[in-house]
Amino acid sequence: MKAIITGATGMVGEGVLHECLMHPDVESVLLISRKPLGIKHEKLKEFIVSDFSEIKGTEQELSGYNACFFCSGVSSLGMKADVYRKITYDLTINMAAALLKLNPDITFCYVSGAGTDSTEKGRIAWARVKGKTENDLLRMPFKAAYMFRPGFIQPTKGLKNTYTMYKILAPLIPLIKFLLPNMICSLEELGLSMINSVLYGSQKKALESKDIRETSSFKFFDVRR
Repeated sequence: MKAIITGATGMVGEGVLHECLMHPDVESVLLISRKPLGIKHEKLKEFIVSDFSEIKGTEQELSGYNACFFCSGVSSLGMKADVYRKITYDLTINMAAALLKLNPDITFCYVSGAGTDSTEKGRIAWARVKGKTENDLLRMPFKAAYMFRPGFIQPTKGLKNTYTMYKILAPLIPLIKFLLPNMICSLEELGLSMINSVLYGSQKKALESKDIRETSSFKFFDVRR
């Protein structure tokens, strides 16, 4: 696998990158970001762009990849609706289209979140935007496309971009697992689930936390063969 990752300066993207760099079936990784990540690895290359909506003229740098792990995203809290839509929907679809044009056999994995509204008709604005983003990605002619909807994410120890909220709630993880087992997965499981979905495929196009945990294990796919 040759993978492109966005959002590696955030918690989810950093975790997915961590799993990719350790995985024996991932040959190389290209990070697309606005600033250097500051790490060195033999598998890793970085492509710095100032504007995600303008990645034209970059055929040589962005060609030859068969997976994209799109982990970029922002919270809708305190953000105007049109700005949130531009960042969440417009930038995602524009980049997806650009990568698809250069890599017709690419599998696109998009991290949205629990509560995403696939009907696009619910009362919650951010959920409608996420739902439209998912729906339009699934309509694009990728080799395959998968939507990942984690709820509470158990962070990976030692990574630097863990959100403060997750650090504060870390002591409550055993309780969350007990009370809400279908709403939690680990960052490691999320990364491995995304990698496995590219390598082996998944019957489900939208994977909730329970699905993410199941598909994070190679044994899950081995049993189904």
